[in-house]
Amino acid sequence: MVVGGGAREHTLVWKLAQSPKVKEIFVAPGNAGTARIAHNLDINPNNVVSLSKVAQEKRIELAIIGPEAPLANGIVDHFQGIGVPIFGPTKKATEIESSKVFAKELMQKYGIPCARSTSFSTYTQAKEYIQRHTLPIVVKADGLAAGKGVTIARSIPQALDALTNLMKSKVFGAAGEKVVIEECLSGKEMSAFAFTDGTTVIPMVSACDYKRIYNGDQGPNTGGMGSYSPPHFMTPTLAKMVKETIMQPVVKAMEKERKPYEGVLYGGVMITTDGPKVLEFNARFGDPESQVTLPLLKTDLVDILLAVINGNLAQIKVEWSEDVCVGVVMASAGYPGSYQTGFPISGLDDLDTDILVFHAGTKVGSEPEEVLTNGGRVLTVVATGKTIAEVKEKVYTNISQIHFEGCHYRKDIAEIK
Repeated sequence: MVVGGGAREHTLVWKLAQSPKVKEIFVAPGNAGTARIAHNLDINPNNVVSLSKVAQEKRIELAIIGPEAPLANGIVDHFQGIGVPIFGPTKKATEIESSKVFAKELMQKYGIPCARSTSFSTYTQAKEYIQRHTLPIVVKADGLAAGKGVTIARSIPQALDALTNLMKSKVFGAAGEKVVIEECLSGKEMSAFAFTDGTTVIPMVSACDYKRIYNGDQGPNTGGMGSYSPPHFMTPTLAKMVKETIMQPVVKAMEKERKPYEGVLYGGVMITTDGPKVLEFNARFGDPESQVTLPLLKTDLVDILLAVINGNLAQIKVEWSEDVCVGVVMASAGYPGSYQTGFPISGLDDLDTDILVFHAGTKVGSEPEEVLTNGGRVLTVVATGKTIAEVKEKVYTNISQIHFEGCHYRKDIAEIK
């Protein structure tokens, strides 16, 4: 059973379905893409009681959690309590994502390289700090904000606006009760991933994602408008450095804090002139990064997930393709603000056979073959190949065949400057 309904979950279902060990897949709630290769369940990902009941009824032998909210709500602890094997970190371990304050204090305590920062729980103190801080400055919500709780402020009024939105207007609810204010790091940004059973750490291929809504990194932050893997600047030396200075130390630190971390660890990392530094940690597979990393995985994903759950990850050899992968997100008009849904999507059957389309905000229409928009991020169109230039051209040639009212996407994903 895969929990979640986005393109990350569609990618997981697609990958899991390739395993000879998998006979049947259920997805809660899934989308029009997962409906074609699995059984969708009309259950909210945060409804732990209903999910656990169905897991027992369907005799689920492996559950995988996609989004962060169920993890922060303790779904892993609950499933472990009823004896259903589940992949993902416990509620305590998920604090590395669900609390930016906890994550920063952990990194500072254990010497894990990151931006200098201060945490605040009162608006007045945070405001005073901003007014005397050098620019640019980064203002972050402490809690979960669907990837949209971070503002890189180039002016004091912009920083104060962000602070007011978080702490006074509560645009992200309780997530803004505390804030982290930190220096703005410069360099090349990337997403680093690793499988870990709490002891062994095995890196995945890394990726670069594009968070802003418009070309040239303009406009507001989104959940991600596209990505590519591996980063063009990634070298074996850099990969080793990220593993040895960030991923392994934080897994050891979590063990020392009695919050052992098992699952996928996701580090947002800036490659600075002083080496790699952590921007933030997430407690799950990335979105849109999963759509470009999992197609490059050669090892059976089920074997890896079970090895993490059973604590024997050291016995698994994880292999990756030498190819590159590019994914571009198609979004609804108005996203990441308000948007309309229910528009028919055409052109999905007119694509090259080697193009992958992972559904996010979609649903099945009145006819089984009809696909309608049902969210802000609607589809991720993905291709693999030998060079970024070749793959990028392949994606953009095919994406132009897909249409729905108001659809828009960035034209500069995987553009190497």
